Amino acid sequence: MGMSDFYGGADEKESINLIHRAIELGVTLFDTSDAYGPFTNEVLLGRAIEGRREKVTIATKFGIVRSPSGQRIGISGRPDYVRSACEASLRRLNVDTIDLYYQHRVDPNTPIEDTVEAMAELVKAGKVRFLGLSEAAASTVRRANNVHPITALQTEYSLWSRDIETEILPVIQELGIGLVSYAPLGRGFLTGTIKPDELKEGDSRRNMPRFTGENYKKNRLLVTTIEEIANSKGTTASQIAIAWILAQGDFIVPIPGTRRTRYLEENLDALDVRLTPDEMKQLSDAFAPGAAGTRYSSEGMKAINL
Repeated sequence: MGMSDFYGGADEKESINLIHRAIELGVTLFDTSDAYGPFTNEVLLGRAIEGRREKVTIATKFGIVRSPSGQRIGISGRPDYVRSACEASLRRLNVDTIDLYYQHRVDPNTPIEDTVEAMAELVKAGKVRFLGLSEAAASTVRRANNVHPITALQTEYSLWSRDIETEILPVIQELGIGLVSYAPLGRGFLTGTIKPDELKEGDSRRNMPRFTGENYKKNRLLVTTIEEIANSKGTTASQIAIAWILAQGDFIVPIPGTRRTRYLEENLDALDVRLTPDEMKQLSDAFAPGAAGTRYSSEGMKAINL
């Protein structure tokens, strides 16, 4: 996402080199969306995987409708839109099949059954292999899974975003659905390196409640627990945050995004970090009260957990 949108400028050549390096290191899942750019991130990924298609699993999403200029138009899960969005993504990615196709946000004006039925038709046609939802409520996941098996639910999950633990995690475990955890580093906040006054123009985090004012000060205090454990183990804060997610269960796959090769390699090294029961408890207890501020603006939160 950050290679094309939301976090300020990026370099296409550097991004493609990073994707190639990720494949060399054994990364197989690459996650994009038609909303990133918009549209340009799928084109970027398509270029990067040319000649490497058999080594990767491609996930993309539809549902957040944006104009070519970037204006947000709305959310759509209409069957006709599902079909046209898929065709457009296939062209941009330059692939015959999308491995995992998500509804990016649930359309409150279209029954989830209608949307998933249209997605299921794409599976039958060989254009999509597996289906996913993003930021869907537990009841919505159940209804969708009754129409066609849902392979994965993608939602924000990290030390400071744990609201899905009460209802959603038990349901997807019951149904055998995997969790793809986006923003596992809290959009960089949990690394301890983010300073709001240093965020560039065009960086969407400048307007996110958790990164501003008193919320930032309160949340920065939470991060000190991560840093203390990282220092004691000789690791980085980002590795501790990812290791905590990995320890929650084998059905969870975090997808930390980055635009820098050194951070890619650092994040992958989190696979070798083992947290003790005491460290797990220390982290969970520290973040139990939850982060100060919502994940998105009030308008953005309206599309969450539908």
